[in-house]
Amino acid sequence: MTKEPKGSSNSSDEIKSELVRQLATVLDETDLSEIEYDTGTLRIRVARQISQTSIAVPAAAAPQSAQTPADSAERVSDPSVHPGAVKAPMVGVAYLSSEPDTPPFAKPGDKVTEGQTLLLIEAMKTFNPVPAPKAGTVTAILVTDGQPVEFDQPLAVIE
Repeated sequence: MTKEPKGSSNSSDEIKSELVRQLATVLDETDLSEIEYDTGTLRIRVARQISQTSIAVPAAAAPQSAQTPADSAERVSDPSVHPGAVKAPMVGVAYLSSEPDTPPFAKPGDKVTEGQTLLLIEAMKTFNPVPAPKAGTVTAILVTDGQPVEFDQPLAVIE
């Protein structure tokens, strides 16, 4: 039976620590909340807590008519609360077309049908289509090709 040199197990730990640091750097650079690295024999998952900023909510007793037109305009311009917002079903990387040199699946001004592919999200080396939840006109595409996206992030707006 042979003994490993004293520093050999530590060097493996140092490699793992360096990999965790590199994955954490990727999290910071891409604004993702978690990332996983799996080689089959080694699996590392790095996640961070994203603190939600609290938003002041108007008094609950305020009637709907008490809103000013400016408040309504702001809510419509905020894609996360827009009734036609198409949100990311998963964390991944958004792609607007099936290949780099092909036209996008949809662009602002296009009429789409329910179920039509708007874009793809790559997650764990699998390309997942994001279908239009309803028929209408695409008024905005809120992500760029190759952009990392978070779960529930607004991707497009259909009216």
